[in-house]
Amino acid sequence: MKTLTVKDGERALLTRNGRLERVLEPGRHLLFDLRRQLAAEIFNVVRTEFPAERYAVLKAAQPDLAAELFEAVETKANEIAIVSLDGRPVHLMTPWQARVYWKVATSVDVERIDVSRDPRVTERHLAMIERNRPTIVTEAVVENHEAGLLYVEGRLVERLAPGRHAFWIAGRKIEVKRLDLRPQAVEITAQEMLTKDRIALRVTLTAFRRIVDPERVVAAVPDVDAWLYRLVQFAIREAVAGRTLDEVLSAKAALDAELRDYVRERVADSGVEVTELGVKDVILPGEIRELVNKVVEAERVAKANLIRRQEETAATRSLLNTAKLMEENPLLLRLKELESLERLVEKVGRIDLHAGDGQGLDALLSKLVRIKSAENA
Repeated sequence: MKTLTVKDGERALLTRNGRLERVLEPGRHLLFDLRRQLAAEIFNVVRTEFPAERYAVLKAAQPDLAAELFEAVETKANEIAIVSLDGRPVHLMTPWQARVYWKVATSVDVERIDVSRDPRVTERHLAMIERNRPTIVTEAVVENHEAGLLYVEGRLVERLAPGRHAFWIAGRKIEVKRLDLRPQAVEITAQEMLTKDRIALRVTLTAFRRIVDPERVVAAVPDVDAWLYRLVQFAIREAVAGRTLDEVLSAKAALDAELRDYVRERVADSGVEVTELGVKDVILPGEIRELVNKVVEAERVAKANLIRRQEETAATRSLLNTAKLMEENPLLLRLKELESLERLVEKVGRIDLHAGDGQGLDALLSKLVRIKSAENA
């Protein structure tokens, strides 16, 4: 005789010679085992699992008892199952999995999701699988200035709106490519090239581009900046090779316009728009730079001499015109003399010319001599 106690929240499987005989409920049980053929195995049945292999054997032998005690959950291909025990999500099952749960003391709810129809994960499901996200879900956040492109098994499915997105990755490859739609600056570093007159120089440029058609860009260009960098290099080489050094230095606006037309024509069908493109710096070798500085300095000196000669000619012409007017008009000559005398008096200052001993006139003459000497000096 054996005594077996089964607690609340437990069940005992009583077997005779390895075959299930019955299930023992909570309580104290007296077992008569004269030939020692009985064996009892106690299980915790509150929110616990039962081995799937043993369930398969039990189901084959006693299907009604198996259906009464257990809830078996099996997933198919492209199917996800969320198992909740007593209303709380506990397990996330991927395709081709099988799990068995005791249901005598626990409420078992199963929600099945067919991921072949829609790979998206709803917010409710995302909250239920918080602990299992890294293995079964991929997430992406698309900013307001970005475009998100959804690829399923390498095929472009749709363009995602800004926000947070989550997708089931069970049995499939899902990728989200994000493209920045804001204008971006691309710096084209200097490379040595020859002008039409065989002078080596280096030119640095700056280009501003932005993506206007993300779907077309990913289909046509693997790397937008690298592709644009090479294209601008070809354009500047062709433009510099057809110009002399003077033309490159003096016609910068025309060179920028030619480069923009060249590049825009070739990126028109790629989904990329080049908003600005221009020459930033023209770097000359040391000896060429010295020669150019000397030429510029000579041009400035010549220009200064020309301006000086023009001013002298204008002054001479003005004096000649004044002399002609005075020759033709004696009154004008007299007025000029009076004007000169008035300025002279202002310089001399007030001197009494009516002094009795002639000292006023002598003082005037002395002061005029000093003024004249100062002017000559």
